[in-house]
Amino acid sequence: MTIQEKTIELGEMIQNSDEMKRVQAARIAKEEDETAKTLMLEFNMQRINLARDMQSGKISQDEAIKLNNDAFDAMIEKSEVLKEYVEAEKALENLTNEVKNILTYYITGHDPNCTHDCSTCSGCH
Repeated sequence: MTIQEKTIELGEMIQNSDEMKRVQAARIAKEEDETAKTLMLEFNMQRINLARDMQSGKISQDEAIKLNNDAFDAMIEKSEVLKEYVEAEKALENLTNEVKNILTYYITGHDPNCTHDCSTCSGCH
């Protein structure tokens, strides 16, 4: 079996994983939920206004980032559907990062998570 064939197999495994199924279900729920759609529209308008205020010098980039993050957190807290979507996306991202880190280790021989400070983990050396 070639590397490409194994990669396809890995891609299919990720596609059929519980994490991917969770994201797909959460995406459908998000697209069908009127409250989620309204909240996302409002959030996107806030982002546009923040960008405009930052470009005009009314607020700093740091203020814009903080206000954007606060608005995002508030939006998520108002909708269980959006909260589930964000959590599902994070779980899938964690899975793909784990796969990437394993590949990186086998390609380079170095653990990308290694800080070389063995007090931060159980040790690898």
